[in-house]
Amino acid sequence: MLKKIRIVIAVICFVIIVLLFLDISGVLHKNFAFLAELQFVPALLALNVIVLIALVALTLVFGRIYCSTICPTGVYQDIVAFFARRIKSRKTRRYTYSAAKTVLRLVILAIFIVGVVAGIGIISAILDPYGASGRMVTELLSPIYVATNNLFVKIFGIQSYTFASAEIWMKGLFSFILAVLTLLIIGYLAWRSGRTYCNTFCPVGTILGYLSKFSLLKIHIDPNTCTTCGRCTRDCKASCIDFKNHTVDYTRCVACYNCIESCRDNSITYSFRKPAKKQQPEIVEVAPDNNSRRQFLITSLLVSATAAELTAQEVRRSMIKFPAVRKDRYKRSVPVSPPGSLSHNNLNDKCTACLLCVNQCPDKIIRPSINEYGWTAVMQPTLSFERGYCRTDCTVCSDVCPTDAITKLTKENKTKTAMGNAVYVRENCIVVKDDVNCDGCWRICPTDAITREFRDGGATYIPPVDKPDANTVDLRLVPVVDKNKCIGCGACEYICPARPLAAIFVEGYEKHLTVN
Repeated sequence: MLKKIRIVIAVICFVIIVLLFLDISGVLHKNFAFLAELQFVPALLALNVIVLIALVALTLVFGRIYCSTICPTGVYQDIVAFFARRIKSRKTRRYTYSAAKTVLRLVILAIFIVGVVAGIGIISAILDPYGASGRMVTELLSPIYVATNNLFVKIFGIQSYTFASAEIWMKGLFSFILAVLTLLIIGYLAWRSGRTYCNTFCPVGTILGYLSKFSLLKIHIDPNTCTTCGRCTRDCKASCIDFKNHTVDYTRCVACYNCIESCRDNSITYSFRKPAKKQQPEIVEVAPDNNSRRQFLITSLLVSATAAELTAQEVRRSMIKFPAVRKDRYKRSVPVSPPGSLSHNNLNDKCTACLLCVNQCPDKIIRPSINEYGWTAVMQPTLSFERGYCRTDCTVCSDVCPTDAITKLTKENKTKTAMGNAVYVRENCIVVKDDVNCDGCWRICPTDAITREFRDGGATYIPPVDKPDANTVDLRLVPVVDKNKCIGCGACEYICPARPLAAIFVEGYEKHLTVN
């Protein structure tokens, strides 16, 4: 019964967390965003004391139940291990007891702690299990989900807030490759020997593992009734049960309860007290069957087929108004970080590169960075305005971020938050270059940060009425940017018809400003 309850809870948490990344409408975040905030590393980086205390208390009572129910990467390993045990032969599907890789675990934990303290974002991004699962879902599963959604809409002709056509796009080549490698490496380890990643490479598993040594409820083996049949060890995906000595390595036990289910002698319990040992323990020799108890390396990485299929997805990047020449992406000297991120330092300190904000951005302007913030902050979100601009009434990225790398913003505060400022490049402007009228940037600016002046005279143009139709006035006017009003939303850069580079673009601020 314990195992069934755990599996039900794990499946519910896993499905909801996956859907948080896939949900097009954003409806799920209103009710289930707390599951993202319950993840250990996001809570640690956000200094969410309540969640951290709750997770520590949960571990001190139940053991590493977090790793087997709440963590999506842990559940992913269980899914792979489940199919591996049904596909492998009877001999090779068995797990065996192995000694803990203590030194390696502590070294990786030390690297993780140094990365968090020093604000080296790439370390926490790679080692955080929640961030790893987010990248896998965003880069590999999201295109399939969106394609299925679009097919559903096309077949049934349904267009609603929940079911609407969406664009399939690759967020970044580096993030895609990293997601594929993460999927294959963790999947391979799970296929081969269950929870190897959890109990060797995951810093969260190491931290909670050492806490679980002091948990109230533990797996106990009763030596008085145990027949040393070895079934518990063969079914232990954490490889932490030494059935010969009736011991359990609690730093690696993930409280999956497989051992309880497999024990036919009812010698294993999940209880507060350890059963008393025999006064005169008998020595029971186990029939030698060493060859049949060893695991052999027989994996073919079935998931590689999925990765190959995803690499064939075409990214539709078309411009409706200007399809002939694609707009190039500006190489900014200072990247534009999402509204609410406060500063590049705050982003570096707290972002785990889970890509939830990237996938949920309705205008698809948030991308995982490559080297915009430097090598220590690879995969962290940055804004680019070829597809759209940051609307003043949208706060999705700040709503979904579980780590406070992007702090919560109200719509009122967002209009006062400056992520950067627009820069006008005169030689690219079609008014100067092609001698035509254009007032796109002036008209679309939501904060009236752009005024106009005469192209040749430089005097400020004062329109007779509030923003008249430019076609009725034969003037050659160029934009002028007021940095005190500009919030760096990118609307002007997005709408600019100049090709291949826009005549106006946004330079970011390392530290966000407040404008009136």
